[in-house]
Amino acid sequence: MKQQAKKFAEMAHAGQTRKNSDTPYVTHPIRVAERLEKNAYSTELICAGYLHDVVEDTLYEIEDIEREFGDRVAALVATHTEDKSKSWQERKQHTIDTIRYAEKEIKYLIIADKLDNLLGMEIDLKQQGDAAWDKFNAGFEKQMWYNRSVVANMYVGLDDRDIPNYFRDYADVVERVFG
Repeated sequence: MKQQAKKFAEMAHAGQTRKNSDTPYVTHPIRVAERLEKNAYSTELICAGYLHDVVEDTLYEIEDIEREFGDRVAALVATHTEDKSKSWQERKQHTIDTIRYAEKEIKYLIIADKLDNLLGMEIDLKQQGDAAWDKFNAGFEKQMWYNRSVVANMYVGLDDRDIPNYFRDYADVVERVFG
């Protein structure tokens, strides 16, 4: 099923590129899924890693994910999918609220995604300087608020044994990028 999810993500994101680069977009969900797999999470969570941006950024709908990959994968993807009809602020507040109250698998998916995004941003900032912020809907101050809020809420409800190392990596990158 994981290979099927990877192929589906490659097909769905075909022709898309990452912000600030010519890198194929699908490299991002692949890295997210690989991080989840490295932590030996469930097949469903790893599939959601591959598919987490499909509904948000392509023509596919959550029903397509459900039909191909089942209820659990669809539920994981749906929980992490932003409603693009809402403002940036509303979407990010929803993610912050979700990360605070979500079950741990949802937290694992969201933080794997946010870590990969911010690692990419860190590289862009080194290469492009502050101009890297220009391709985003929100600049430095709002991005700082968002990422620090995610860090402040990601540990809620987790025991130390439930916290993967990459949560600490994300907190470290937030500090490096935002000071």
